[in-house]
Amino acid sequence: TWGRVAAANSVSDIYAMGARPLVALNHVGWNTHALPTELLGDVLAGGQHLADEAGFEVGGGHTIHAADPKYGMAVTGEVHPDRILTPAGLVAGQDIVLSKPLGIGVITTAIKAGSAPDDVTEAAVASMTRLNDVAARIAVAAGATGCTDVTGFGLLGHLGRMAIDSNVSVAVEFDAVPFLKGAIELAADGAMPGGSRRNLEWGTDVLDAGSHGELNQLMIADAQTSGGLVFGVDPAHTAHVLSELEASGHTAALIGHTAAGAPGFVLR
Repeated sequence: TWGRVAAANSVSDIYAMGARPLVALNHVGWNTHALPTELLGDVLAGGQHLADEAGFEVGGGHTIHAADPKYGMAVTGEVHPDRILTPAGLVAGQDIVLSKPLGIGVITTAIKAGSAPDDVTEAAVASMTRLNDVAARIAVAAGATGCTDVTGFGLLGHLGRMAIDSNVSVAVEFDAVPFLKGAIELAADGAMPGGSRRNLEWGTDVLDAGSHGELNQLMIADAQTSGGLVFGVDPAHTAHVLSELEASGHTAALIGHTAAGAPGFVLR
């Protein structure tokens, strides 16, 4: 499972640019004194399984000794230079679509603490191992411009950075943002990763939280692993985009809009 999650997270940057992955190299740090090599074999098998699903080759890799285990991939892909999606491509008057629910950081923190129910854990793993390939194809086909994947900096960090780089204001409706089952409840009980708090600290200058309290702010700053895509699309195409995403098994949503004005992230 770890191998599959890490591989999905690694290839996500390729999809976020509207590109197609071609080949990857494994990068491993392993403590052979503390962990069996058979376990490493399972991790690499998980990464290979995900690569097979995505249709790219694993062409080798590098392994070093490390006190704490590490695994990821360096992935190379291709895209037509006139069709690259970038975080600086949002324009005023677009709808903002999110292709996966948030809450991974909260749930994985709860998993480490032994407080995450099995069904909540299973849903989180299913989300983390879902590729962003279909979401990317749908976004490109709908004429999306700005796009990025939502990972360690959370929705606030990634979409906030997009607003700044695109020179637009982004307004997000909190009630429209999808969250994984159990995430908000676990967060309210104290399962909050340090990364999410650091994300919120960074976002202080870019975020207008309105009347929303700290919990809601932390949830939109939640640090994701292998999160979904967030992209801007012309409102005329939004209904079709959401229908296509739903038909392909995604829990996607229209979460907000872009407008001209001071670059920033407004939470409504």
